[in-house]
Amino acid sequence: MTAGSDDGPLLDAYSRAVSGVVARVSPSVLKLQVRHAGGRRGEAVGSGSCFVFTPDGFVLTNSHVVHGASALAAVADDGEPIPCELVGDDPATDLAVVRLARPTAAPVELGDASRLVVGQLAVAIGNPLGFQCTVTAGVVSALGRSLRSQSGRLIDSVIQTDAALNPGNSGGPLVASDGRVIGVNTAVIQPAQGIAFAISVDTAKLVAGLLIKDGRVRRGFLGIAGQDVQLRPAVVESLQLKVKSGLLVLGVEPGSPASRASLQEGDVVVGLDGRPIRGIDDLHRELTLALVGARSTFTLLRRGEKLDVEIWPIEATARAA
Repeated sequence: MTAGSDDGPLLDAYSRAVSGVVARVSPSVLKLQVRHAGGRRGEAVGSGSCFVFTPDGFVLTNSHVVHGASALAAVADDGEPIPCELVGDDPATDLAVVRLARPTAAPVELGDASRLVVGQLAVAIGNPLGFQCTVTAGVVSALGRSLRSQSGRLIDSVIQTDAALNPGNSGGPLVASDGRVIGVNTAVIQPAQGIAFAISVDTAKLVAGLLIKDGRVRRGFLGIAGQDVQLRPAVVESLQLKVKSGLLVLGVEPGSPASRASLQEGDVVVGLDGRPIRGIDDLHRELTLALVGARSTFTLLRRGEKLDVEIWPIEATARAA
């Protein structure tokens, strides 16, 4: 028996896996037509992808696809536009929820990102460059990546894949071989080939629930400007710190929670409620719903001493920290 003849059953199994995923998920994947009210140039028209994830017509997509849209419509395989409205979007995680005027397809089944392994099959379904319901397949290339969102915050636990993505794929599902959605396709790196990213389904579950409930994701605001700073090894050792870097406070907004807590320029934040703060991205991750209006404790360095300071974060608007 030749080596080539051994490949047939393997290729058949691979094909069946991909085609099974497509048959199960593709009816729930829609093209999203997006209109933005323009200025002198008039109305701008774009498109992306989305997928139904609840029986009553809620769909997931990317924030960058729908943010600021003046009108939205979803298009299924039959080509009939379905009016829809934006429920809410979160630029910090590049996720958004839209609701269809009428349910059009059975919802997808959402998977569990904690069970993913590098190398497993990953199928992307979307509408790249306007070509509806295009399928590409690859593998999960890496887990636990971080991706900078348009708001400047890091998106954690991002999935890297080599399934080909192009403009218009944004907002479509990344699907495992069992037909469960494992991510929301969001970005590619140009001009690299075979490097694409999807927001983890676990992040999508959390954010989608908050968007449906409140129309937004609430985050804490402190009122500081800062930058990452490396700590001297002697300081780390003498103060028995858990971190080798921290957040250097460069400015404090008057009347802010940080000001009321007497934070000062030159302070270095190294902890929040006992958890390490290694820099601005760690702090952004901590400024979540649970902190808004609740007492928190900063651990910081000031003039060579370590001290704890109580602070009460308020809800952020469009500010970073």
